[in-house]
Amino acid sequence: MDQAKKKPKKPWRRPRHRVYRILFEWAVFIYTRLAYHIRVERFKRAKKEQFFILMNHQTAFDQFFVEMAFRTPVYYVASEDLFSKGWLSRIIEHVVAPIPIKKSVTDMKAVKTCVRVCREGGTIAIAPEGNRTYSGVTESIKPSITGLIRLLRIPVAIFRIEGGYGVHPRWSDVIRKGKIQARVTRVIEPAEYATMTDEELFDIVSRELYWDDTTIGGEYRHKKAAEYLERAMYVCPDCGLSEWESQKDVICCKKCGRRVRYLPDLRLEGLGRPFPFTYVKDWYRYQEKFVCNLDPAAYTEAPVYEDKAALSRVILYKHKESIANEVTVRLWGDRMQLIGADVNIALPFDEVSVMSVLGRNKLNIYIGQELYQLKGGKRFNAVKYVNFYYHYDNVKRGVEYGELQFLGL
Repeated sequence: MDQAKKKPKKPWRRPRHRVYRILFEWAVFIYTRLAYHIRVERFKRAKKEQFFILMNHQTAFDQFFVEMAFRTPVYYVASEDLFSKGWLSRIIEHVVAPIPIKKSVTDMKAVKTCVRVCREGGTIAIAPEGNRTYSGVTESIKPSITGLIRLLRIPVAIFRIEGGYGVHPRWSDVIRKGKIQARVTRVIEPAEYATMTDEELFDIVSRELYWDDTTIGGEYRHKKAAEYLERAMYVCPDCGLSEWESQKDVICCKKCGRRVRYLPDLRLEGLGRPFPFTYVKDWYRYQEKFVCNLDPAAYTEAPVYEDKAALSRVILYKHKESIANEVTVRLWGDRMQLIGADVNIALPFDEVSVMSVLGRNKLNIYIGQELYQLKGGKRFNAVKYVNFYYHYDNVKRGVEYGELQFLGL
């Protein structure tokens, strides 16, 4: 008997995507302008050509800045969490058809979908950092982006957002007033990158996407300027591994009492005595170096940190199942443990495959066939768990202590 022929795949690009974009664009643009006061330079070539857009990742609204510049349906590569929200995810998929990707891993299915959209004539956008910056400086970019560029073989548009961190830091709940702009800074044509080595292409992409918000000048004012900076910071220059608590424009170390003010020009000011770091970026890099010098084996007897969080099981690309409204989350140098009324889940780092931070304070943990998600309270710091896990993994693979390491962000 003849094998049944496979039904052809429906096109990823649909006429409705352009219709929805026309229907909603003015509402979205008006809200975005009112909220961020952003200046976006329109990219005139977008009407006639397709592009592979590479953008830096500064705010939760970055995709709308791209839309304002390109004025055409854009297919965004988005993390799997967006597709695990049940009916809301189905609406998003119907309206804009983002391309799902597993965060912090090489996802060949996502690559194949990008090729499919490209062949259909679609414009694709991705943030190669894979993470929104916590420090105001462009984060680590994987060299594998050059392979995807060569696979798609279309013009690459570098889209850079400047001032997004100043206006809305990832660790903050509030939007501040200040200078923010976005534009295409360079187009790399296929004929141009065809003559380059992967190293040369990666160097250009990295340099063009790199941005440091402390170089802008100007001020970003809000009475709650420092609130929830503890979502990113957990190392004190005086007492090492610690916890911080913020209120209005001041953050305080709960261990030694060190107090620091976050100023409108993004500088840090020590209260009572000088603070050794001028900007959050300096403090953040010190924190990374501090962790890179830790011996994980020295932190296996007692928990280093303990937090409370809601625990869910993520059914990828479908929905989330609540396991417990609150569990105690404990961190050691080589493992984590989740403990609740009916929950006792051990998470040895040797068995964890990926750990990633989503949004401001959510933590995804892949272990075996399971994907657990922790959502902490307002002051929950998910960064430290990711940093500890990746440092342990780096040490296991033979990376020297103190050597600059990728710590998951």
